[in-house]
Amino acid sequence: MTKGTILVIGSNGTQLEARGGGTITIGQFLNETAVPLMTLVAAGYDFVLATPTGEKPVMDKDSDALIYFAQDDEARTRARDFFNNDPGMNDVRTIRSMIDAGLDRFAGVFFPGGHAPIVDVMQDPDAGEVLRYFHSTNKPTAAICHGPISMLAALDNARAFRAALIDGDKVKAHALGKGWQYAGYRMTVFSRSEEEYAEENVFHKKLIFNMPDALEAAGAEVINADNFTSFVVVDRELITAQNPMSDHELAAKFVAALEKAA
Repeated sequence: MTKGTILVIGSNGTQLEARGGGTITIGQFLNETAVPLMTLVAAGYDFVLATPTGEKPVMDKDSDALIYFAQDDEARTRARDFFNNDPGMNDVRTIRSMIDAGLDRFAGVFFPGGHAPIVDVMQDPDAGEVLRYFHSTNKPTAAICHGPISMLAALDNARAFRAALIDGDKVKAHALGKGWQYAGYRMTVFSRSEEEYAEENVFHKKLIFNMPDALEAAGAEVINADNFTSFVVVDRELITAQNPMSDHELAAKFVAALEKAA
């Protein structure tokens, strides 16, 4: 007997538009995926991984680095083995199929990080349907780093909202954000200054928009701590983490929320 099953909403994004043209190669972040899921499994939970296409997420190559594992190569190897070889990571479904089979069997939902969700999940109508279910049933909803951008999928017209962000049309984005189920929620996400560091030192390109601006345009109260330090915000059913260094704290608070909800 397990304590429950967690729905994991992954991304199929591998190329993100850059400001001024071109793309940035991205993916799902290793530690932001594996560490919370390994913690959930150790705590007695199962998980099902679903993506928009039903294909497995591609690992962001830049995330396979010791810096995200406190320079512990053994921890990185365990995470990499989990991402590559765990049966649950390789039996991937479509989000639509999970909705059609019934979401009531899931105890919570988790959105891993990496820049990938900016490409597809944040504007995916099926992801939006999942979010509306978990919000309406008050079941724990967790997201880390860029994962919180996925919460925007719950908007009535998430695709148009994303387009307005890219165009820099703040008035239109604000109008399209009205009625968002998370308006007024306190949450965190990869910060402006952390993103600037990534743009300058990793991508050498500018993103199409930053994450705090996007969430605030829809009505979130975004809170950030110091760059690259662990920081997690819990507001009602929503648990959000700021960056890769928040993986263990996010996992612990998600498990605590699941235990409380049970």
